[in-house]
Amino acid sequence: MAQLRALVTGSTGYIGGRLAPRLAEAGYKVRVLARSPDKLADVPWASDVEIVRGDLSNPGSLTAAFADVDVVYYLVHSMEGTGEFEETERISAQNVARAARDCGVSRIIYLGGLHPDSPNLSPHLRSRTRVGKILIKSGIPTMVLQAGVVIGSGSASFEMIRHLTNRLPVMTTPRWVNNKIQPIAVRDVLHYLVAAAQAPLPRSRTYDIGGPDIIRYGEMMQIYAEIAGLQRRRILVLPVLTPKLAGLWIGLVTPIPPSLGRALIESLRDDAVVSEHEIDDVIPRPEEGLTSYREAVRLALRRTDDGEVETTWAGASPVNAPSQPLPSDPQWAGEVVYTDERTKECDADAKTLWSVVESIGGENGWYSFPLAWSVRGWLDRVVGGVGHTRGRRDPKQLNTGDPLDFWRVERIDRGTLLRLRAEMRTPGGAWLEWRIQPVGANRSRLCQRAIFFPKGLAGRLYWYSILPFHGVIFRGMMENITGSATRQSVQSGTMSSRPPVVGDVSNRQES
Repeated sequence: MAQLRALVTGSTGYIGGRLAPRLAEAGYKVRVLARSPDKLADVPWASDVEIVRGDLSNPGSLTAAFADVDVVYYLVHSMEGTGEFEETERISAQNVARAARDCGVSRIIYLGGLHPDSPNLSPHLRSRTRVGKILIKSGIPTMVLQAGVVIGSGSASFEMIRHLTNRLPVMTTPRWVNNKIQPIAVRDVLHYLVAAAQAPLPRSRTYDIGGPDIIRYGEMMQIYAEIAGLQRRRILVLPVLTPKLAGLWIGLVTPIPPSLGRALIESLRDDAVVSEHEIDDVIPRPEEGLTSYREAVRLALRRTDDGEVETTWAGASPVNAPSQPLPSDPQWAGEVVYTDERTKECDADAKTLWSVVESIGGENGWYSFPLAWSVRGWLDRVVGGVGHTRGRRDPKQLNTGDPLDFWRVERIDRGTLLRLRAEMRTPGGAWLEWRIQPVGANRSRLCQRAIFFPKGLAGRLYWYSILPFHGVIFRGMMENITGSATRQSVQSGTMSSRPPVVGDVSNRQES
C-alpha cells in the first residue's frame, strides 16, 4: 500500500502543532501549510515534514500545497477575530473545498465545535458550523469531528480554568457556570484525528467526540482546585454578567486576551454535550479508554510544572498583531528608525551568556524594572492587546514563532542571535534583539538593540514619550543579563579575572 499523504493546515496552532508530528510517527507523509514557514523552522519535528507557504484566504497559494495530497486536515479557526471574521472563514472554507476538488484530494477532516441544535449559537460556533457544512457539501468525502472544551497543557480552555482557579478563591461568574460540559483531553482529540485519515466514511457527515465525563463548568474549576491542592473555591453566579464584561474580567486576571476570553465564554453559554456516539462505529476508542477530566487535568498540570508544554493557545499570532519581519539594515535608507544600542563584555563564555538570554521572559522575568513591564502589559490589555502575561512555552528553550509575553520569537540563531518582534499595540513596529560574540577564553560580549519603526506623528511621539525610561529599562537589562551570566560562571568555576568593559550607549535616529 502506498504511503498516505496528509496536508495539515493550522500547523502553528495548538492542535495542528501536535498533530503533524503524530501523523509522521504513524507513517504518513506529512506536508504542513503555514503563512510564515519560518515559524516552523526549528520545531522538533521540522525535519520530519514538508513545510510549504500558503494562505487559505489566497486560493492561488493553495494549488501547489494541495497537489498530490490524499487527506487534508482543516484546523484553522480565529478565536480572537472580530468584525468580519465569519465572512473570512467562509471564503477560506470555500477556497479549501475548491483546491481539494481541483487537486483530487480523497478526504477532508475538519475539527469543529460541539454545540446544541440551536439557531442561537455564538458567532464563533456559528462560523465553525458553517465551515463544516461548506466542506461537507464540497463533493469531497468529509469527516467533521465536533469537540467541546479541550483539556491539555497550554490549551486556552485549560489555561482559563487554571488561572481563574489559582488566583480567585472567590469568583463571580455568569450563569453558564452551571451549564453541562463534556470536556475531552487533547490526547483523545489527537487519537481521533490521526485515526480519521483511514476510518471508514460511508458519507460526509459530522461526528461528536467527547470525554467520559459530563460535568458543570463550575465543577470543572472545583476539581482543578482539588487536584492542584487548593481550597474549594466559592463561586457567585451573577445573571447580569454579560460575555463582554466576563471577557474583560478574564483578560484582567488571566493571560487570555479579552477577545479570546469572550469567544470562549460565548461558546459555553449553552450545554456542550455529545448528542450521538456514532464515532464509536468508525473509530475505536483508545486502548486505555477515554481520558477522564481528572486525569486530563493531572496530565496538563504535570506537563506545565515540568516545562514540557508542546504547544500553546498563543502559538498562532493574534489578530492585528504586527507581522512584518524586521527589514535588513541596508533597507533602512530613506526610512525613519529609532534604536537603542548597548554592548557589554562579561566574564562568562558565550554558551553561558546564551543560556541566560534564551531564558528571558515569562516567569523568569526581563532582568529590569518589573513594574514598568507589568504596567506596559496592563496598558496593552486596556487597548485590546495581548498583554504581558502569555508567558513562554518552555522555561529554558525558545523556538522560532514562540510567544514570549507580548513578544514573539522572530529569529533565533541558537547560541548567537535572538530577535523578538513586539505584538503589543504600538504606533509602529518594534523589535528587541541580542547578539552574542565570544571575545576570549571564558569571556563574551553581549550586543543589545531595541528598534522602533514609527508610524506617522503618533509613532514619533510614542518613542520620545518613553525615551526617559530607556536608560533604566535597557541599561538594567544589559547589566543584569551579563551579571547573571557572570555569576553562573563563578558557580561553575570558569570565571576569568578581567574586569567588565561597557560599550557606548546610544539612542539615535537613522534615516
